[in-house]
Amino acid sequence: MNESDPFPLPAPTGGRVDILLIAGEHSGDEHAARMVRELRGKHPEAVIAALGGPELAAAGAQLLFDLTASSVVGIVEVLKNYPFFKRLFGEILRWVEEHRPRAVCFVDYPGMNLRLAAALRERGLSTKGGGKIKTVFYISPQIWAWKAGRRFTMARDLDAMAVIFPFEVECYADTDLPVQFVRHPFVEADYRAPVKYDPSAPVLLLPGSRKQAVSRIFPDLIKGFQLFGERAGIVLYPSDDILGVLQAAHPPTSVRLIPIDESHATVDPVAASAVLTSSGTMSMHCALAGIPGAIVYRANPITYVMGRMLVKIDYLGIANLLLNEPMYPEFIQKDATAQALAGQLRLAVHDANRRQRTFEQAARLRAMLSQPGTQSAADWLSHQVGWKL
Repeated sequence: MNESDPFPLPAPTGGRVDILLIAGEHSGDEHAARMVRELRGKHPEAVIAALGGPELAAAGAQLLFDLTASSVVGIVEVLKNYPFFKRLFGEILRWVEEHRPRAVCFVDYPGMNLRLAAALRERGLSTKGGGKIKTVFYISPQIWAWKAGRRFTMARDLDAMAVIFPFEVECYADTDLPVQFVRHPFVEADYRAPVKYDPSAPVLLLPGSRKQAVSRIFPDLIKGFQLFGERAGIVLYPSDDILGVLQAAHPPTSVRLIPIDESHATVDPVAASAVLTSSGTMSMHCALAGIPGAIVYRANPITYVMGRMLVKIDYLGIANLLLNEPMYPEFIQKDATAQALAGQLRLAVHDANRRQRTFEQAARLRAMLSQPGTQSAADWLSHQVGWKL
């Protein structure tokens, strides 16, 4: 957790607040920041506070606490940090009760956010509990993968939901929760791709943005890369915390560690001929760019066993799920061997059929996420707050 004590959370700078955004992960911070920039462009008078990360702060939200720096994944990791999260949870509720934003917009991060929505209802603060604060959710939990029954508690606790995959609207059809498909952030007009395909470029290694996951996955990526041995490597990392984990693994000198902010405000996208990636957001960036490669996943053994019991899906990677085929072959736990990963890099670099198939899959993904006539997330949130579009 953060070394500095975040409590109590600061009061709104101007004494009032219209929207409180809660985004607990780097990807949510990025997506919420895009929404805030558009909102502030259309409604410059809007007062927005956030528990999020540096991108929300850069977009003009008052950052109450960097929640992305405290992000953990897995049952074991959450239990280890339970006292901190319990204290933070209570402090968020206290802040909302004292400062009464017009709306609380939860951005992904369902482990905490759905509990907060329920608590706001139980305390009579949200409209669903008889209060005046609207509670809305942007980027649906993956109820199509596990815990499908959550849709009924979400309908009980939330006023509206915005989803970024078209098929997710139907997942809530048997509830009374208003659900709207908004354009996927990666096909918006202002989207800046962080990566691009170049057959002569280095290999990209993307172990993720959570410290625990990176510490488990990165050594596997390095071993596969070294056994491949034909090209230089590039690692993109989102924060100094992750940089420390990467350096602790002592990567070879042929691997460059490059910082990348979540808005991807770089001069040019990073070019790659192949990728070994975690199953997170960056894998979707790579998929849309048509970079061939593979997904690697390694969790705490207890977390993995329990997850296998709960999650009933064919793939971990969202591109694979959307296409219903392995655009990126997945190597999980003990299957993530150096030999297997090196073999995937050879195919990505040398097999013309593999490259062509990846390009075709990327085109299908873009078409799937680019349905015309849909609102942006910012316009959806403006409507929820009652602002004119």
